[in-house]
Amino acid sequence: MMMKKLSFVILFMLCLLVVPGIGHAAGSAGAVDSAGKVNPAGTHIYLDGHELVQPEKAQAGIVKGNVMVPLRVVGEGLGYDVKWEKESGSVTVSQADKSLKFIIGEKKAMVGDREVALNAAPFLKNSTTLIPLRFVSEEMGLKVSWDNKTKSAYLISPDGGSGSGTGGGKTTSGPKENDKSQEGIPQPDSTNNGGDSTPAQQQTWLNGISFSDNRLQISASADIEPKVFKMDAPERIVVDLPQTSFSEHFASILPLDETMRGQFAIEDAPGVSQVRYALFTRNPDTVRIVLDLNEPSQYSVTRDGLGLITIDLTESTAVTPLPPKADGKRLVVIDPGHGGTQPGATSKSKKAEKDFTLAVGLKVQALLEQETDIDFTFTRTTDVTVSLQDRAKLANDLNADVFISIHGNSIDPPANPSGSETYYTRDESVPLADVMQKHLVAATGLADRKVRYSSLHVTRETKMPAVLLEVGYLSNENDDYLMYTEVFQQRVAEGIVAGIKEYLGL
Repeated sequence: MMMKKLSFVILFMLCLLVVPGIGHAAGSAGAVDSAGKVNPAGTHIYLDGHELVQPEKAQAGIVKGNVMVPLRVVGEGLGYDVKWEKESGSVTVSQADKSLKFIIGEKKAMVGDREVALNAAPFLKNSTTLIPLRFVSEEMGLKVSWDNKTKSAYLISPDGGSGSGTGGGKTTSGPKENDKSQEGIPQPDSTNNGGDSTPAQQQTWLNGISFSDNRLQISASADIEPKVFKMDAPERIVVDLPQTSFSEHFASILPLDETMRGQFAIEDAPGVSQVRYALFTRNPDTVRIVLDLNEPSQYSVTRDGLGLITIDLTESTAVTPLPPKADGKRLVVIDPGHGGTQPGATSKSKKAEKDFTLAVGLKVQALLEQETDIDFTFTRTTDVTVSLQDRAKLANDLNADVFISIHGNSIDPPANPSGSETYYTRDESVPLADVMQKHLVAATGLADRKVRYSSLHVTRETKMPAVLLEVGYLSNENDDYLMYTEVFQQRVAEGIVAGIKEYLGL
């Protein structure tokens, strides 16, 4: 199905060359002159009723009379597998049983085992590979309706447009022949089997995106069922949010340009380089979020039912737990999160997460000093920088029995949750997580946001039962106020020690 859709876009671009009066306005795909510059113009492309949003810096265009298509845009937008081999300079586009292979600078391509001549050689422009459009169009079939008045192309798949690859919404068709009233206006699906028409799905607003502790969190105005999938060459995880657009507050939190696109770099996760986001389709709207990876990664998806979506990254190899100690005293590692040059989240009252975690940690230390059956150590007892790798290594080198990491949660507005959560990664940590969550909720008096799975470095790379406590939400005014009071911190510290003692049977 997705291979067919590529051909739709291709034939539309060919139409720009042959239909009188539109060759000068190479559509929203733009035109590339002999110097390689793109001259964008205002056309619209409806793929099975969904308007495609084309990126400003990665557009199709014309070079010396040949229409060229950016491979990454095609691959990401339409679901192709696109693989780039740097040494040979070759690019392979594949879907199901179809495979097209190109070599940069050569006027030939392979269609399966068959060699075919090209009118123009593929080339690189601003790290984007462009391939000749005519060649690809000859390999696939499609239907296209063009409305010259509104410069709109209606691309319909041969099977009647049963899906667009973006999910959600009804499909529309292009203007019917000789029906002037429909020119340029996407028409709603008129199919009705005698009953009431199906109401449109309610619009959802994307409020914020954040990435920390190896997880992507997406905050929306209502619960969404996302479409999440992996792509390679380069490695990335794609999240599509159907019937969703950016809220009016989004641009005040994260970059969002006039083309409804933006991105931010990730510096504290070695496996992730950046997060990109864009309004991918219109009518109905779909927001696409792309997590660019430095290495392959598995993932899991959870939803809280209120608009919070979490994409946890996982590794394919599990850490083998060490057997429990046979001697008397048990060793506990307490990890006050962040510190030094890594302040963590900023609270509603502009306080640093690292100050809260250290304050609670020092109170835990004072309590553990009174326990004769527990040995303990800390990853930090002052405001110093400690890497995630060093925190896990310390616990592993000491062959600790338990690892407890202390944190404060945060999420971008206008989402405003409150409550306590406990995170684990490995199954052996679930009993510890259950006990710690029970005592944490009793100590804080905040909402019980349950035990949750997440692939966090310190709970994944440690070799003993390990949990991460999100005591409360620094982004919530009430939680923030409580978390920086001595009384609340002392209660949390007592709850942590009580949980440790119960788990160890002391």
